[in-house]
Amino acid sequence: MSEYQINQRNKVKRIPDRGHYDHETVYAILDAGFLCHIGFVVNDQPFVIPTLYGRKDNKIYIHGASTSRMIKNLEKGFPVSLTVTHVDGLVLARSAFHHSMNYRSAVIFGTAKPVAPEKKDNALFVISENIIAGRWAESRKPNAKELKATAVLEIEIEQASAKIRTGGPKDDKPDYELNIWAGVIPMTMTYSEPLPDDLLKVSTPLPPSIKNLS
Repeated sequence: MSEYQINQRNKVKRIPDRGHYDHETVYAILDAGFLCHIGFVVNDQPFVIPTLYGRKDNKIYIHGASTSRMIKNLEKGFPVSLTVTHVDGLVLARSAFHHSMNYRSAVIFGTAKPVAPEKKDNALFVISENIIAGRWAESRKPNAKELKATAVLEIEIEQASAKIRTGGPKDDKPDYELNIWAGVIPMTMTYSEPLPDDLLKVSTPLPPSIKNLS
């Protein structure tokens, strides 16, 4: 099983037994989501920006307007940190101190660089498929003007760590005698009934990509 190199940059220090460094675990967390937060520093000022992403092999792809502050700075080769988190449940203990949550998170370290113009289509496909599989094939593809206005960056994953918590609450031994409810409230992301655009033609059917979300 391949693992990322561990050093002070990516080592999990708080409750280290929850840390994972293998590619399989990190990739699974990335592939289960589509929203990340990217951290970078410009002129000693830190920024954390939410954005959509897609993964292929050991690369993460992001996109945005070519004029955006994040894109313009990241394409200069600044180091970036990217995080993805899934909350799987609220963990309610008998004591307020021991309340927690079950989660899966991944922290990625790397450097962004622009995707070559001839490879933009494929990178955008990766992002689109990561959000809604099959939607790219159902949609009109970006034209030359749209591609020119869109910057696509790739981040090679240099180092990464995952952190996962599962299971129930862990109370202090005396607190198990208290008559206070404790346990886990599971949480999942669900999709509601699709709402058609007001200008949608009446004859337009619901496409397979949307049906498959359920």
